Amino acid sequence: MQHFYKTIIRTMASKKATLSSKLAKQVKPEKPTVKTELWDIEELPSVAAARYFSPVQTRKQRQLNSLPESNVPAKKSRLAAISKTSKIQMGKATIIKCELVPECDKVPEIKAESATPVKIEPDFPNINWLQHLENIRLMRSEKPAPVDTMGCHKCADANANEKTQRFHILVGLMLSSQTKDETTFEAMKRLKAQTLTPARLKDIPGEELERLLHPVSFYKNKAKYLKQTSEILVDKYNEDIPNNIKELLKLPGVGPKMAHICMATAWQEITGIGVDTHVHRIANRLAWLKKPTKEPEQTRIQLESWLPRPLWAEVNHLLVGFGQTICTPVKPNCSECLNKDICPAALLPKKK
Repeated sequence: MQHFYKTIIRTMASKKATLSSKLAKQVKPEKPTVKTELWDIEELPSVAAARYFSPVQTRKQRQLNSLPESNVPAKKSRLAAISKTSKIQMGKATIIKCELVPECDKVPEIKAESATPVKIEPDFPNINWLQHLENIRLMRSEKPAPVDTMGCHKCADANANEKTQRFHILVGLMLSSQTKDETTFEAMKRLKAQTLTPARLKDIPGEELERLLHPVSFYKNKAKYLKQTSEILVDKYNEDIPNNIKELLKLPGVGPKMAHICMATAWQEITGIGVDTHVHRIANRLAWLKKPTKEPEQTRIQLESWLPRPLWAEVNHLLVGFGQTICTPVKPNCSECLNKDICPAALLPKKK
């Protein structure tokens, strides 16, 4: 009986084993899947916290083909660099963390070489120009000239309003062209006796106006220009004069010299150098120009190219008075001139 039970137990165990083997064949255990794709360094979770280096090129590195070249020449240096690295395990991938840029406690200071200041001198036509100017100032202070008391700035009626005074200055400038200051001043006195305003001047008959202007040079042409200008000022400027150089030059009979002096004396604004025959002559005699000029406008352009702007306001008044007293057009008084030893014109051989 005991043998019978043992046989039954063996049979049941064999059947159980057979059933287990059959079930094992039918149901195979699933192997765990491993992500085999390669992650970019930029896709790692902690990329913002640290910098990583992988021996495998990232996609962006492959695209740019810009893997940095190793700057470690010796084996000991390479080992020292590797010893500073640390490994981070992410699944089955091992990421090596290292410093791309070596840390430095103190950045060495780079001292820039102190630059020596370079003084740039303007290209002056004559190195003695400033001494010329100082001497002319001294001579002008000791010897008055007609322009000081009878110039255009003295032609305005001091009792008139500002608008009328500006008109007087403009009229005086228009009459002064190629005319002595004494003649212009007397003509202005006759005009002011007739109540000199744009409205009054445009209504004066042409013959009467010519009589008032005579003996001013080109008095007939100037009478015509004055009447035309007066009509423009009444119609367009409410009997005032333009306050800019561009519109002043549009007035009949007004040239660059008159316009720049008018802006300085009537509006107290320096827009350029007023160059008349005196300034033109003296600038050429003193060699204040890079090359000689034949016209006053050419002289103005050259003077303004190098003469410091703060001096523009006084140049006309200084040189006009100097030309009226010492550096006259004919037979200049070189013996009285303080510039006789440094004046190019005075050093030229005298014509017999």
